[in-house]
Amino acid sequence: MSDKKENKLKKENKEEKEINEVETKQEFTFEEQLIQEKDKFLRLFAEFENYKKRTSKERIELFKSANQELMTVLLPILDDFDRGLAEIKKVKDKELFKGMELIKNKLSSTLTQKGLSEVETKTGDVFDAEIHEAITQIPAPSNDLKGKIIDVIERGYKLGDKVIRFPKVIIGQM
Repeated sequence: MSDKKENKLKKENKEEKEINEVETKQEFTFEEQLIQEKDKFLRLFAEFENYKKRTSKERIELFKSANQELMTVLLPILDDFDRGLAEIKKVKDKELFKGMELIKNKLSSTLTQKGLSEVETKTGDVFDAEIHEAITQIPAPSNDLKGKIIDVIERGYKLGDKVIRFPKVIIGQM
């Protein structure tokens, strides 16, 4: 009987060891699963944060581009005001000139408040293809105007930092 008891005890010990091993393996797999789930959660959270930033940037760009379209449409009106004021000045009707100038200044200040600014270009500036659009070249009246701007045909404008219309210029031939 003692052999039977010993065998029984050995079996119980063996079974107990197997149970402990299985429990240990399960603990490792639970820990591994927990680590995997934490990793998935962190990745998902980071992806969601990136999504929020991206959609925020896209929304800002959409507002800017919508504003840009409106500004581009209004620029010819500004040009017409300048041409009209030049013609009224020739007629020398001071009251009409003052009225038109007030309207033009109001329009200009409103557009400036919305981010529109003029690209500063004047006669004698060095021609830069990145910020000027050359309409034509004519023989330079003097040597110091070769490769430089001789006349500004149409003003250029920026909306924020982006040029929405390049100044159209005439440059002196070299």
